[in-house]
Amino acid sequence: MNAILLDFPEKIESERLYIRPCQPGDGQKVFEAIQASKKELSQWLPFAQKHMSLDEVEEGVRKSFSKFITREDIRLHIFRKEDDQFIGSTGLHRMNWDIPKFEIGYWVDSRYAKKGYITEAASALTRFSFEFYRAKRVEIRCDPDNIDSRKIPEKLGFTLEGILRNDSLSADGKHPRDTCVFSKIASQ
Repeated sequence: MNAILLDFPEKIESERLYIRPCQPGDGQKVFEAIQASKKELSQWLPFAQKHMSLDEVEEGVRKSFSKFITREDIRLHIFRKEDDQFIGSTGLHRMNWDIPKFEIGYWVDSRYAKKGYITEAASALTRFSFEFYRAKRVEIRCDPDNIDSRKIPEKLGFTLEGILRNDSLSADGKHPRDTCVFSKIASQ
């Protein structure tokens, strides 16, 4: 399969959400969500450790868009259908197109947390990965102490394959951290 030549859909839909590729100009929405969620995001995500200007966030969106075009990484933005409100980001990362396999990552604007949106988005993206890309494996990785993130693969029926010890660094880059590896594989 040549993933670059596959036409990615305009959006992936679930009951309450639509998920679409990041686009130049999305920086303002992302910037506002990061600012509103700085305290929660900075515990787990290195990008939330430092203050980023609106221009820096927009630059990041545009770099992600270029990687989307070449399918090196697929950054997606999550919106509520009812009002087109940006609520977070997800995507397919660490892909291996030969298998194919993907890792789903996600973060939510804390103003929209605890409403099941990220679980719904991860479910839709998992289904999409198996149906559209014919994935053989989908992973979700998280810090064992990030209970909210860990609940998502558990709710979606992913299998905890193991915990990689001292596999990553804390968001501030100062301490070794473990990583939970959850997976779902294609039905035989």
